[in-house]
Amino acid sequence: MTAKSLGIALIMGCVSLTLTGNASQKQSGASRSPAQKNVLGQDLAVCSIDPLTGFYRNGHCNTGPNDRGKHVVCATMTDRFLEYTKSKGNDLSTPNPRYRFPGLQAGDQWCLCALRWREADQAGVAPPLRLKATHQKALEYVPMERLRKQQLY
Repeated sequence: MTAKSLGIALIMGCVSLTLTGNASQKQSGASRSPAQKNVLGQDLAVCSIDPLTGFYRNGHCNTGPNDRGKHVVCATMTDRFLEYTKSKGNDLSTPNPRYRFPGLQAGDQWCLCALRWREADQAGVAPPLRLKATHQKALEYVPMERLRKQQLY
């Protein structure tokens, strides 16, 4: 892999590696596998198409080896959470076209890093989430009982 084929993005307060060119297409295609499951053990549901979310920008909070931030929690943004994450140095309200990031507002659904969601939960400002669209990998970072208490539907 050359330096040109590797890009680094700061998304959701997590360093994320993204591939460009053919390697990205191969990884992106693999990330759409129907085998990825949600925290309920079912097929992972779509989190959001508008705005288009997910580490692989395919609408799902699926993950793979290049998603170091584990963008696996599907949450509905709130003003409180957006202010909180901005205060932590991660402004999610401002668009960043370079990384195909539209900027978020309250009501938008977005795939968050599991650790950022957990941190917000501990601070009492976690946005509500959708269990059907939250990847099972989230359970490695957040207990199911915490996820259930914050579920939207």
